[in-house]
Amino acid sequence: MKEHQKSLLRMISVTIVMIMIFSCKSSIPLKTISSSNPWPDDYTSISAIQNYKKWGTYNVHDPSCKKFGDTYYMYSTDAIFAENKDSVKKYNVPLGYIQVRKSKDLVHWDFVGWAFPEIPQEAVNWVKTNSGGKSASNIWAPYIIHQKDVYCLYYCVSAFGEKTSYIGLAESSSPEGPWKQKGCVVRTNKETPMNAIDPTIIVNPENGKTWMHYGSFFGGIYCVQLNPQTGLTMQPGDLGHLVARRANYRVDNMEAPEIIYNPELKKYFLFVSYDPLMTTYNVRVGRSDNPEGPFTDYSGKAMADTTDIFPILTAPYRFDNQPGWAGTAHCSVFSDDKGKYFMSHQGRLSPNNLLMVLHTREMFFTPEGWPVVSPERYAGNHSSKIQQNDLIGEWEVIRLLEPRHERHLDAGQVLWGEGLLNKSEQNHSFHISLTKEKSIIGSQSGLWDFDPSRSLTKMILNGELINNLVTFAGHDWENQKGTILFTGLDANGRSVWGKRIK
Repeated sequence: MKEHQKSLLRMISVTIVMIMIFSCKSSIPLKTISSSNPWPDDYTSISAIQNYKKWGTYNVHDPSCKKFGDTYYMYSTDAIFAENKDSVKKYNVPLGYIQVRKSKDLVHWDFVGWAFPEIPQEAVNWVKTNSGGKSASNIWAPYIIHQKDVYCLYYCVSAFGEKTSYIGLAESSSPEGPWKQKGCVVRTNKETPMNAIDPTIIVNPENGKTWMHYGSFFGGIYCVQLNPQTGLTMQPGDLGHLVARRANYRVDNMEAPEIIYNPELKKYFLFVSYDPLMTTYNVRVGRSDNPEGPFTDYSGKAMADTTDIFPILTAPYRFDNQPGWAGTAHCSVFSDDKGKYFMSHQGRLSPNNLLMVLHTREMFFTPEGWPVVSPERYAGNHSSKIQQNDLIGEWEVIRLLEPRHERHLDAGQVLWGEGLLNKSEQNHSFHISLTKEKSIIGSQSGLWDFDPSRSLTKMILNGELINNLVTFAGHDWENQKGTILFTGLDANGRSVWGKRIK
């Protein structure tokens, strides 16, 4: 009996010690770890065409990304900084035919090459015939999808500044090609109300129906049903129905749709890009119970004819110790095989906004069922259990606001020579400190609290409640170290980003 009691006492003692150790560990703030960035932001030193194999995260524009097996593949418009046609001829490099990249980790990318050897002739003929002879010199905004052991690559050929456009389809048994042309999906001209550009595809898992969303500044975003057997429209010549348009669409730009389905929420999310691509480009999103719509925004407004929708997920911004970014839109949204979501898009390095660098952000869904993205354009985040004490310290915070500066635009884009951001168009950071007494002090004041079971932070900032900020461990690119980050939405659907810096 005594031995049994001694054994029991030893077990209790060990348990108490383990609890004390765990309690002590959980109260220690997560230490920031120095971590060099894998590549610099400025790539002018390798921008010459002969260095194209080094363009892993550079010259990325209008990306479309999916994971096939253990590899992520990305396809994008062949936009090149300081493009030089003489160098193209000298080094015999293809130009304008969809850039292809691949990665194992969403951080390090290999430049595979170009998808096509030339622009499909049928597309060239349509554009030239319907645009008064304007040439089609590039392939824009590809979209990749894998169906029934076939890789389907949708693409666009267009005359800039016009509705004369063509969306085509090519297929392959490999994500790296070669690609066989399957024909025209939709095509438009000056007589049609929409523009055949920027395709994105979604399949309804309940009934197998396939839908393509497409469109731009010219008329808005349209949705048309596709034949799942052919990848072309179910009804030949069908151009679909309107699903999203800004009320003053002849002035205010909306383009670049991207649609995904979240099976946990049983919702379809339609992402679109607002405003000029070189400057105030920003991502908005609406949602629906059906892939073909109707879609509504954060306040319940219909996307089909609304001045501005919210949430706003990305916009030009600048954290300390970095020049900042413009053009943060035309996104691709995708997931890995572990249920994590990501958003990739171009970012234009300020102040000149000419260098196009890949941004890949982890995406989360708030308890209210809206997507939000990481403040940092780096997907190599490490998992770590966040404790309340981890939040105590100095923070850098950005409130993402829509552009307030009126611009003169042409076809939804800035005029030549106006590609720099106005001072009011870049969202700048401010500093606050979270104290152990759960007060907020600094340039703004208030209170804060943290729910460790859901890793959600709540703030009352200058009297404004900002609830359910998703809080996680990640990489601080600007300061090159590990840190704690949060992202969420305010009551009006504007994103709130933060990172602990001390």
